[in-house]
Amino acid sequence: MLSETFATGDSIIHKLDPRTRIIFATVYCFVVAFSGHFPVLLTAVVISVALVLMTGIGLKKIGKRMLMVNGLILLLWAVVPLTYGGETLLKIGWLDVSRLGVSLAARITLKSNAILLAFISLIATMSFATLGYALSKLMVPAKIIHLLLMNYRYVFVIEQEYQRLIRAAKIRGFQPKTNLHTYRTYAYVIGMLLVRAASRAQRVHQAMLCRGFTGRFYGLQEFKRDRNAWIFSTLMTIIIMGLIIMEMI
Repeated sequence: MLSETFATGDSIIHKLDPRTRIIFATVYCFVVAFSGHFPVLLTAVVISVALVLMTGIGLKKIGKRMLMVNGLILLLWAVVPLTYGGETLLKIGWLDVSRLGVSLAARITLKSNAILLAFISLIATMSFATLGYALSKLMVPAKIIHLLLMNYRYVFVIEQEYQRLIRAAKIRGFQPKTNLHTYRTYAYVIGMLLVRAASRAQRVHQAMLCRGFTGRFYGLQEFKRDRNAWIFSTLMTIIIMGLIIMEMI
């Protein structure tokens, strides 16, 4: 199961009302995603870095996650500038590097890093249970919250069940290859996994009903917006409006 290493801390961000963090993280990321001017995107990256620094999270931990995302972005840099078309920026042998392709890849890089850093600082700094409870306070439909929380809880159980089935197959001499027997074996494993998942879901539902579950999860803490939350809300509102104005100019 995920350790939620970012959820523990004593920083200003950790102490903020989770509802406030969710609202402004969502609005901020939408503004960044729909922006296209480089000054706006560069400013968003700086703001996201500042939010991360406010959390007090170790840069080494964040760096590992940034490397994973930017590793995928490197594939875009290897493909998009060479295939996008348009005006040629430079030639590398028989390859034409597109100016528009480089611009698009740069925008994607800046947007991805700004949004990821913002979510790490504002969303990953709360536990998953707190996130679900905060979403319920924001009038998100209960079924969506239940799906979110239950998937988070049991996706790891299903993964363990899958590993158990694979180990059982290997004990019986199964060796994965590119042949019909391998494909058939994996099909049997997936089918058995679905059967066991459905059976477990029924047992879990019955256990929850026996414990008085009525379709609502209750939290152990009540959220309140203190002075810091209002100050943060004001600053983020100014920042978001500033980014919008910069994009429109």
